[in-house]
Amino acid sequence: MRDKKQEAPIEIREILEGDASVPVHRLYQLSDMTPGDMAKFVDIWPDLDDERRRVVLRHMTDISEEDFLVDYSGIFAHCLADPYPPVRVAALDGLWDSERISLILPILDMAKNDPDLEVRRQAAATLGHYIVLGQWDVIPLKYTEPIVEGLFSIIDNDASDPPVRRAALESISATPHEKVHGLIEEAYDSGDIKMQISAVFAMGQSADTRWLPIIRDEMQSPYEDMRIEAVRAAGSIGKSELIADVADLVTDDDLEVSLAAIAALGEIGTTEGQKILLDLADDPYLEDLHSAIGEALEQLSWLDDGFDFDGLDWNDDSDDSNYAEL
Repeated sequence: MRDKKQEAPIEIREILEGDASVPVHRLYQLSDMTPGDMAKFVDIWPDLDDERRRVVLRHMTDISEEDFLVDYSGIFAHCLADPYPPVRVAALDGLWDSERISLILPILDMAKNDPDLEVRRQAAATLGHYIVLGQWDVIPLKYTEPIVEGLFSIIDNDASDPPVRRAALESISATPHEKVHGLIEEAYDSGDIKMQISAVFAMGQSADTRWLPIIRDEMQSPYEDMRIEAVRAAGSIGKSELIADVADLVTDDDLEVSLAAIAALGEIGTTEGQKILLDLADDPYLEDLHSAIGEALEQLSWLDDGFDFDGLDWNDDSDDSNYAEL
């Protein structure tokens, strides 16, 4: 959080304006602004051209994903009403971890009524975070009720654009509503590969073990995007019976599939998953994957206090000379 009063005023106009590239390092100064500074920001923001606003906000989104200490939520909330659709999309993306329940109804309205398709899609996707917060008791469940009803109305409306319907299905899958199972099943049986991929994503989000046979089958799909979502779903559900199938995808021809498989092993955990990851970490031919393997092992160590991650010797002298330090 920002100190009560900064030693020097923020030069907001200097940070935002200019013909040169955006000074990304200075955007940190716009985190958690005082009401007075926020008012200055709101006054200056319309003076920037569309592309400048988009670039600034996209940088803020990237920063907030990497640094949990920054807080641009006030800026993102203000930019939900920006006249330029890509700015609204960036603002929605930046609210991926927001707990501000006052934004639920405005975002739901955007998902239903915004004139831009990509904004509607991103709004529907953003609402899924609030559903998860409700399931985790971070926010009262009563605040997620209009989200569930609104997303159902989008899915049930044949006039809804397919990307928005897919995002709505993915978002609503975390709720235990009795209707969700049928919607996932219908989407998977649709024959539309994009909708099927969203259905598999939803299977993982639902954490319902009834979907395990489908997830196992789709890990062998000829479509890379489907294999990625299937292995992520396996990690989300976290059942050890899929560890062998997940491990097989570590050496997939597609790098993104391999990375997803490694992350899933860290999520599933168990002694068997730990052993697989340690064996992978010792393989000098998987140098490009060592960083991801290290992150998965760290994730696993959080799940199992008995696993001494810090005690591992990553640089055994007996290893191949080409072995990369994690």
